[in-house]
Amino acid sequence: MTPARPGLDPELRELLADMPLMSQLTPEVLAQLRRLPSAPVDSLLAHRQVDRREVAASATDGASIPLSVFSPANAHATAAPCVYWIHGGGMVMGDRFSQIDIPLEWLDRFGAVVVSVEYRLAPEATGTALVDDCYQGLLWIAEHSAELGIDPARIVVAGASAGGGLAAGVTLLARDRGTPPIAAQMLICPMLDHRNTSTSSRQFSGEPGVWTREMNEFGWRSVLGDLTGGEVPAYVSPALADDLSALPATYVDTGSAEVFRDEDADYATRIWAAGGQAELHVWAGGFHGFDALYPQARISATARRTRTDWLARVLSPEPAAEFTR
Repeated sequence: MTPARPGLDPELRELLADMPLMSQLTPEVLAQLRRLPSAPVDSLLAHRQVDRREVAASATDGASIPLSVFSPANAHATAAPCVYWIHGGGMVMGDRFSQIDIPLEWLDRFGAVVVSVEYRLAPEATGTALVDDCYQGLLWIAEHSAELGIDPARIVVAGASAGGGLAAGVTLLARDRGTPPIAAQMLICPMLDHRNTSTSSRQFSGEPGVWTREMNEFGWRSVLGDLTGGEVPAYVSPALADDLSALPATYVDTGSAEVFRDEDADYATRIWAAGGQAELHVWAGGFHGFDALYPQARISATARRTRTDWLARVLSPEPAAEFTR
């Protein structure tokens, strides 16, 4: 029997009523989802004065890691902040244009350079391959910061869902390896814990949803491959990290009506316990990815605005000026 669960925000509930939902993922369904068209990035860029470059970093095994670089066309002479975007998709789907509208808002607001990474997906890639791809992309940015017009002291690692979990793993890697410096990490409904045993994971099980406990199990099985519980690195499942000290300023948000609620709140709590600085928002009635799926909803607009306000405080001690497009 499914335990009681928090209700949805009324506006979100109405919007969600027209969306086809699933309870489980299978290899066959995944193959169908992967055939769907990529996010329409050209339409998002049409009203913006943005220069776009396609480049590539090298993975540790020599594979090519595509990166899309979006820079303000009329950039100021001073070096810009950078948002390194890691897309969502349960570790098994999506591409570097998934949810790209979110960081493009920060290009508009701050004149930030947005770099989005095409990491390899599970189950074709397993273990640390995904987070290593993302880390290699971050190293590429740091090494080319002057060429990109980026201030290396203002690099923000950001991601949603699986991308939020990978962003947390990349930030742990950068801390432990001592490079590159990261100014902040933005973790949007992050996928942090392969154990999938929290109260919130049990609440959102057995019924169709945007992302259910069963779908989460499929994603984690895909990325872990042959790894057993005791072999899973914290860089892959960041909730396993024993030490969350010395991390950059961290923003975590999630919905009250989603699988990841408890592991996300716990991650922020453990950063505080280690003496770090984290800001946590649990949006009442929000389901997984609500603000990406329905940005027009009032709760979504509030969530997105709150993130942007936090970034303004992190990136500059002074109030950030609106970037002129």
